[in-house]
Amino acid sequence: MPCIFLSYRKPDSRWMRNRVYHALSDRLGADEIFKSGQSIPPGADFAEILRRQAAECELMCVLIGPGWLDARDEDGVRLLDRAHDWVRLEIATALRAGNRVVPVLLGDATMLPDTTALPAEIAELARLQFIRVPETHLPDGLAHLGNAVTALLSDADANPAAEPGRSAAPAADPEPSTTMTAHVSGGGSAYQAARDQTIRLA
Repeated sequence: MPCIFLSYRKPDSRWMRNRVYHALSDRLGADEIFKSGQSIPPGADFAEILRRQAAECELMCVLIGPGWLDARDEDGVRLLDRAHDWVRLEIATALRAGNRVVPVLLGDATMLPDTTALPAEIAELARLQFIRVPETHLPDGLAHLGNAVTALLSDADANPAAEPGRSAAPAADPEPSTTMTAHVSGGGSAYQAARDQTIRLA
């Protein structure tokens, strides 16, 4: 299964989106990149595949160009405000699954959306550190993106407990606190000392 999911809007920054796809494919192999337009075979249940891939990917790159936030349908309704918008569903699915989600800003002037501009279920996207791929320095930006993605995947391989779909080992029960009472002239208050020892001053 591909480890990187590219989430994008088709009308938004198409040529830069394709450059990102080819750069990551050259770096990691095309089989490691999920791009709906090329990764879903004819006749397949695209809705099921999109949901499964978004839930099980190790890393989702959300490609955000100048038209991503305010893209609208033929009735003038903002796409992100529709509950069935696929970009919204992809991001929400990955966030709920605990996968790493990285906003990738395409172009020199594209800004990360503000929390208030996003639906509540994906508002967290506005707080995530982004990577910019500038048009004016595209080769360097693509190289930087490839380096960052490779490092993130290497980190996930080194810490398998943090991989999506895996539950972390249950935490050991904390040792019981030890309470010691000391009498101090003038009174005092309780505080937590090192090694979970509570010293109560009376």
